[in-house]
Amino acid sequence: MSLRYAWAFLTRLPGGAHPPTERDLGRSVPWFPLVGAVVGALSGAVFWAVWQPLGAPLAAILAVATGAVVTGAFHEDGLADTADALGGTTPEERREIMKDSRLGTFGTLALVLATLVQVFAVMPLAARDAIIAMVLAHGVGRVLAVAAMSLAPAAAGSGLGHSYTAHLRGLPCALSLLVSYAAAFALGPVGVFGVGAATGAALIVGLMAYRRFGGMTGDVLGATAQVSQMAALVAVSRLLDDVGWFWT
Repeated sequence: MSLRYAWAFLTRLPGGAHPPTERDLGRSVPWFPLVGAVVGALSGAVFWAVWQPLGAPLAAILAVATGAVVTGAFHEDGLADTADALGGTTPEERREIMKDSRLGTFGTLALVLATLVQVFAVMPLAARDAIIAMVLAHGVGRVLAVAAMSLAPAAAGSGLGHSYTAHLRGLPCALSLLVSYAAAFALGPVGVFGVGAATGAALIVGLMAYRRFGGMTGDVLGATAQVSQMAALVAVSRLLDDVGWFWT
């Protein structure tokens, strides 16, 4: 049932069950990486399906758009709100800006740049490589969001501590992280570099959140997933021809 809760929370596709309590939502968190990997597989499948008839640029655009549509732009919204909030002068003011549903200049710019980065990272890939890369990127983005939930302090007044952290179970989250990283490493050198780049990006977002907002918020978790996802795709796109998939 926890997997169905995670599916309903992170996607807009049928088959999920909305968690009746915050405790149930917290218990579903270890399944987030698996849901992310499925979203990546759907995005990669779209790329594979249209790559030949429409060409790589349109295939990349449609693949990236699929991820946003399937999730209801859930993480993109967090990235935009986080970017807008950086315009504040104090942690309290930044957290207030983050709660404003209106999209500002920084948020718009962040969404445009994030979309362009992902499209241009996926565009040069062959169809099979795009599927693997998007499964890796979407999965590791949620992995690092789980790590942030588990390890980083929540910002004051964010509601994050009660909604997520208070109900997380350490062992399932640790196993989720271990299995996800092991799967990425099994992909070979590119998987290692992709995870490494994504982890570095997540650490930068976490440090920024601590300094600018006083800790994690739900929007910053969305930004963590998006930035990590971008970093993984860029690493794969840049290094695939040099080091390849799978260990030999």
